[in-house]
Amino acid sequence: MKLNKKQIMTWPAILMLFIFAFMPLIIMFKTSFQSDTTGGFSFENYQHFFSNFMYLKLTGKTIVNSLLVTVVSLVVAYPLAYIMAKKLKGLKNIILILTIIPFFTNQLVRVYSWLIFLQDGGMLNNFMNIFGLYEDGMNILYTRAAVIIGLTHAFFPYMVVTIYMALERMDDSLLEASRSLGASKFTTFTRVIFPLSVPGVISGILIVFVPCLGTFVEPRILGGTDGTVIGTIIEDQFFEIYGWNFGAAIAFLLFALVLISMAAINKAGKRWETE
Repeated sequence: MKLNKKQIMTWPAILMLFIFAFMPLIIMFKTSFQSDTTGGFSFENYQHFFSNFMYLKLTGKTIVNSLLVTVVSLVVAYPLAYIMAKKLKGLKNIILILTIIPFFTNQLVRVYSWLIFLQDGGMLNNFMNIFGLYEDGMNILYTRAAVIIGLTHAFFPYMVVTIYMALERMDDSLLEASRSLGASKFTTFTRVIFPLSVPGVISGILIVFVPCLGTFVEPRILGGTDGTVIGTIIEDQFFEIYGWNFGAAIAFLLFALVLISMAAINKAGKRWETE
């Protein structure tokens, strides 16, 4: 079989993908089955994970946090994306730029900004004190609420951009046809606007939910001890405890959870589109 030039030109990209994407996964998978005591093949790392209720509880907590961030991001992002795409003309590019500005700043800078903003005696607390509220402190920092706020700020721009792109491509004549046929604004939204924007919504959910499963910076800094999730456990195993074998097992289980989540979200999206 002869290979054309286009196929040959893809080889460097495939080689880079194999070296920097698949090889680390293969190494991680192999390391996860190595015993800390004998160094040989063993299932003890996975047995240790599933036999310890704490790790299962933290996995559930991680999933719940990711769901909360995804829902909050969707509720905040959809109206903003709709206003940008259908209501604003000259200002939509400015608002879009303001939305993605956080991408241009360092992640740690954003997190520590929220740390300063949410701490007792911080800007938010001082603002509430003007109205005589929370004079003893709001006690938001180092709670799950602080983690959700930080993660939502970090990921909701992705949701805005994907939904905005779907709404921007929508033909406005469909909305005019719906109104001319006597449909109310609510009916137009539920029967025309939202179904056509579902691909953008599904993409946004994927882009927000999946990274949230593995994040550890925001939970570590904003959540303190209450912010412990499965991502912080993996970080501790690799950088604090040096339990690389067990850390690799948890990381591979998290990778499997990511794949399952992506498949479930894609399946749900396709089912919604066909209904």
